[in-house]
Formats: sequence, C-alpha cells, structure tokens
Amino acid sequence: MQGLLDQILTVNLVASTLVFYAAARLYVLPNLRGWSFHAVMPPILLLHSFRQLGLMFLAPGVPHPGIPAQFAYPAALGDLLAAFLAFAALVAVIQRHRTARGLVWAFNLEGTLDLMTAIVLSTLFGAPPYMGVAYWIPAFWVPALLVTHYITFLVLRGDVEMTEGRASP
Repeated sequence: MQGLLDQILTVNLVASTLVFYAAARLYVLPNLRGWSFHAVMPPILLLHSFRQLGLMFLAPGVPHPGIPAQFAYPAALGDLLAAFLAFAALVAVIQRHRTARGLVWAFNLEGTLDLMTAIVLSTLFGAPPYMGVAYWIPAFWVPALLVTHYITFLVLRGDVEMTEGRASP
C-alpha cells in the first residue's frame, strides 16, 4: 500500500497532463491553422512568465524541512530562467522584433528541459513528501506547462500552417 501512496504525485502529474492535453486537442489544436504566431504565442508566454513561482521550492515554510537540495535548487532556478526567457520572448513577439522566433526557441528548449529535469530529480531524490504546499506545482502547474510547450514546438516547427495576417484567435 505504501508503494502506491508514494506514487500519488506521479498519478497526479500524468492525469493532469492528459486532461490539459485533451483540452488542447478540443479547443486549441483544431484552431491553430486560423491563428497567427503573434496571436498564439503571447498567452503561452504570459503563462510561462509566472514560472518564477518555482522559487517557492526554496522559500522557508513552503516545502517541508528536508526537501532535497538536489531537486529544489535546479527546479527553482530553472523555472526562474524559463520565466525570464518567456518574458523576453513575449516582449519580442509583441514588438514583432526579428529576434522573436529565436527567443521563443530558447525559452521553449530551456523550459521543456527544465521541467523534464525537475521531474527526474524529484523522483531520484524523493522530493514529493517534502513539497508541502508547493505540491500543486508538479500536480497541476507542470502539466499545463508541458502541454503549452508541446503546442509551442508545433508552432515553431511549422507543423501547423498558420495565417500570418490574423491578429487574434
């Protein structure tokens, strides 16, 4: 029984990712062809600009004492970097700066790698029991971020033909 209880975060992570992916399949992916890069990216980049919230893994009183530093520091600092890159990309996209796509690529690669690394480190170092109120980050927030990274990769790779003239979805 304890083995199953130790896997609750994994179940939450997988289930929430499936729900966010289902929402994307129903409401976002069918409409991507009618939206422009400049319409799709701002909401995603705004969402990821909040990733500084990952710093709560380092905040006293948020995780339980003993949270593995091998997980907490890379997760918190990786999220902070992703938030910074997302915001820089947001500014470039809104201003239609020539660096916009490059910044979105940089954000998307670093942000995805950060999430995957945090998932692995959390598992390797047994972080879930120590997450305290920060538990909602991997249980809810990370799945939404993973799905929006996926959508961003589709857009960047050109897997979806998008309209260039349309300003908003």
